[in-house]
Amino acid sequence: MFKKVLDYTGVYRKTTYAAAAVLLAGTACSVLPFWFVYQIIRPLLLRQSISVGTMAWLVAAIAVCTVLHGLLYVKGLSLSHKAAYHTLENVRVSLQRKLEKQPLGSIQEKGVGVIKKMFIDDIESIELLLAHALPEGIANLSVPVFVFIAMFVVDWKLALLSLCSLPIGLLAMGMMYKSGMSKMGAYYGAAQKMNNTIVEYINGMEVVKVFNRDGESYHRFETDIKSYRDFTLDWFRVCWPWMALYTSVLPCVVLFTLPIGSLLVWNGICTLTDLTLILCMSFGIGAPLVRAVGFISTMPQINFKLGALEDLMSTPSLQQTDQPFTGKHREIAFQDVHFAYNEEEVLHGVSLSVPEGSLTALVGESGSGKSTLAKLLVHFYDVTGGSIQIGGQDLREMSLEALNNQISYVAQEQFLFNISLLENIRLGKLDATDEEVIRAAEKAQCGEFLSRLEHGIYTMAGDSGKQLSGGERQRISLARAILKNAPIVVLDEATAFMDPENEEKMNEAIAEVIREKTVIVIAHRLHSIVNADQICVLDHGNVADIGTHEELLTRCPEYQKLWEAAEGSAQWKVSTEKGAEPV
Repeated sequence: MFKKVLDYTGVYRKTTYAAAAVLLAGTACSVLPFWFVYQIIRPLLLRQSISVGTMAWLVAAIAVCTVLHGLLYVKGLSLSHKAAYHTLENVRVSLQRKLEKQPLGSIQEKGVGVIKKMFIDDIESIELLLAHALPEGIANLSVPVFVFIAMFVVDWKLALLSLCSLPIGLLAMGMMYKSGMSKMGAYYGAAQKMNNTIVEYINGMEVVKVFNRDGESYHRFETDIKSYRDFTLDWFRVCWPWMALYTSVLPCVVLFTLPIGSLLVWNGICTLTDLTLILCMSFGIGAPLVRAVGFISTMPQINFKLGALEDLMSTPSLQQTDQPFTGKHREIAFQDVHFAYNEEEVLHGVSLSVPEGSLTALVGESGSGKSTLAKLLVHFYDVTGGSIQIGGQDLREMSLEALNNQISYVAQEQFLFNISLLENIRLGKLDATDEEVIRAAEKAQCGEFLSRLEHGIYTMAGDSGKQLSGGERQRISLARAILKNAPIVVLDEATAFMDPENEEKMNEAIAEVIREKTVIVIAHRLHSIVNADQICVLDHGNVADIGTHEELLTRCPEYQKLWEAAEGSAQWKVSTEKGAEPV
């Protein structure tokens, strides 16, 4: 475990070792005063005189050791924390790099709460290991070991008596570990579930209020929090008795030494001076022993968190290379594509060719695989079978950056950062000038709502873009795509927030995005894609048919069903006339 963490210390590994050495010296200074105390007591036991000068020297030595203990401990902790927080930086950067290489879909499946807990809480717990458990643990364990060796040199019988409390304390600690580890998985599982529930509860507050689901939503919120509380208390309830036992017995090194050692002295088996020296040494190592064992007790927790962190990091990376895009054209080919979510296959050998410069629509009922196919094209996941090629080059044979330069992906809900709208659009092309960004916003028909904002395009978007409506956020995302000007455009329900008043503006914005591009459109509104060059009908992860609107109407039952539903919804309306039948 230590090696795994030390691998992340980098150039600060020497600082960690230096911290351990300084803390070792500081701990030794906390024990030395007991040796000097013995030097004061020994002449009294032997009925020998001791000069005032010697006494003053011994008292001064005790004072110096006490001051040195404080100074060295502060310096050691300063070094250990410096190394620890640089190591935490390295761990977070390493995790971020590994996450960047993992399938975006897999990251989303983990949930915001779990990722947050990993990045903040669990990594922060490693600080305890690096700044305290490792350097302090080594120091507080090494000094008692050295003192016990010295005890055996003085009198092996009394030294054995001093060791008698250790098996009892270690047995109690072992029982605590055994009991605690059995419940640790459930405890951390409850913590992760609570984190996800809290994030979901806050993000979904608007829906909860609008649909009066406060009771139901709060009940789940309350249940998960109480579950975490109960798991925590249950875990502690098992550990506390054993913890109380070992923290009481371990520091009491004189538990057997004082009574039995006195009996040995009384019978002439040991000397009083040796017993006094052993007792002084025992009093000196009690506190370091408790601190060392206290850090050891955190090891199972840290080990569990490190294991969870490594599991997160060990998710297979996306299959990609560092090669640029080398395709000779922008034709897209899905060849016998298979894909499974959690071992359940949702695409069963999809084959589809999208000619360069054409507009292809993917249609089908919910769950038919339309969005999954689009996400595979932008490499959210790796296919589990078959291949996807652009210009004859497999997606897995180019870098993700090279692929992203070829594709603009406009999803149903686009995330806006809490920065200005101008900077949100500039994400499409980071080196774009303000004038280029403004032109892209105009082409995306953003002018109408930007003119209503006090600061126009320089207005802050708010958390997750909450300052704008869904349709306005959609047009900002279209402006990004226009600015990016990639040769391939994927529109995944890009008209989801279209309303009658803005339908014309949205259509103009989309027309600007797809001009002279290879386009794949996913839409439930079939009337918007009747002029597509080809329409691919998906049915439960299979290709039912491919053709134009007219061709599919004549030969494809699945498309005919979708069209009839679209025609029916287009004629649907709510009547408010008196006597009208309820809809």
